[in-house]
Amino acid sequence: MALPKVAVVGYPNVGKSTLVNRLSDSRETVVHEQSGVTRDRKEVEADWNGRSFVLVDTGGVDMDERGDLARSVQRQARTALGEADVAVFVVDAAAGLRPGDAELAAELRAAPTPVIVAANKVDDGRQAPQVAEFFGLGLGAPVAVSAVHGLGTGDLLDRIAELLTHVPEREEVQETRLAVIGRPNVGKSSLVNKLLGEERVIVADIAGTTRDSIDTPIDFEGRRVVLVDTAGLRRRTKVAGTVDYYAQLRSERAAERAAVAIVLCDSSEGVTTEDFRIAELAMKKRCATVIALNKWDISDTDLEDAKARVSNKLRQRPRVMAVSAQTGRGLRRLVAEALDLADRAAARVPTPELNRFLADLQSARQPPATRGKRLKLYYLAQFETGPPRFALKVNDRSLITRDYAYFLENRLRERFGLQGVPVVIDIETAGGRRHGGR
Repeated sequence: MALPKVAVVGYPNVGKSTLVNRLSDSRETVVHEQSGVTRDRKEVEADWNGRSFVLVDTGGVDMDERGDLARSVQRQARTALGEADVAVFVVDAAAGLRPGDAELAAELRAAPTPVIVAANKVDDGRQAPQVAEFFGLGLGAPVAVSAVHGLGTGDLLDRIAELLTHVPEREEVQETRLAVIGRPNVGKSSLVNKLLGEERVIVADIAGTTRDSIDTPIDFEGRRVVLVDTAGLRRRTKVAGTVDYYAQLRSERAAERAAVAIVLCDSSEGVTTEDFRIAELAMKKRCATVIALNKWDISDTDLEDAKARVSNKLRQRPRVMAVSAQTGRGLRRLVAEALDLADRAAARVPTPELNRFLADLQSARQPPATRGKRLKLYYLAQFETGPPRFALKVNDRSLITRDYAYFLENRLRERFGLQGVPVVIDIETAGGRRHGGR
């Protein structure tokens, strides 16, 4: 069943992300002392007394801010409220009631969603009287909490669970996760928004606008898909000690949880060394991969040259596709390719077909021999999917050379359409030890 949603809203820097992490017992949202770290809306699952729900962390809402980025944050928060079954309005008890709180409270009072006021930063019981002034918001009795120390969070969760008892459960649908990853400012959020037909994630000319991995469900030709927009990936040494370091970790985790990684590149720069590094990261997470060259409408890059470079550099040999997030060119074809990759990664090849392949392989190229002893390939079977994992029985695994192992893997991809799909081959001497390879 689809879980009910709880939107967590409030003024900037009141501790919303810290509270979401505390309530979900996770570190899913980016937390930093810098104000305004959260910009998009981020969904995190939580559970309390057997009641599961989704917490939706949102950017800080300051009604006085008029910049494009601030307006985008406000729209995201309003959208989260519109989709929520319950709202948690976080205020800063240490700072006291501020004009921004009153403005947001007026908007919440006009909405049909039930609201709980969470007076945060009550780190000591002696501060509890400070919470009383928040009764003036007209949203009922506030709950005193400390997101940092956990004080009062059980009471807050009790209130959330109580309000959710009246929310009917919705039927859950099988979904395929596609993570859009790449360097900063290559157009990941623009691509996601174009596919959605709405501004679901914030787009700005500033590199690094996205700081969390944002999950957005869509229906693609009758199939449930979750698009995951991620923060731009840099080398860890370049972001160590900054807020971007934690965003980077979440991007890596998003690739780990996805069926397919769409590695987005800026076609005006071609496929760079950093793009290859990111694609290899996705492969190490055992994620199927497709390379998308964005901004194709303004590029003069040679597509065939880019395909040849990718084929030579990456063992998975992912497909390279030209797209434009600005015009929408190639985006539906890109999603269709990504879903086909997900299906191939989840498919099982029948053992008889694999052993016919093995016989053809040995006919095409004789296995290597060492000191008069020739490698013999006896048996090949698939025993896992997502990614596909195979067991290969041989007479002596020490006889298999690196070159012949690559030849076997490449022919396996070609025969069964596994280009772009991670392949794991465990090589085992008949009646002996096993050796894992990819």
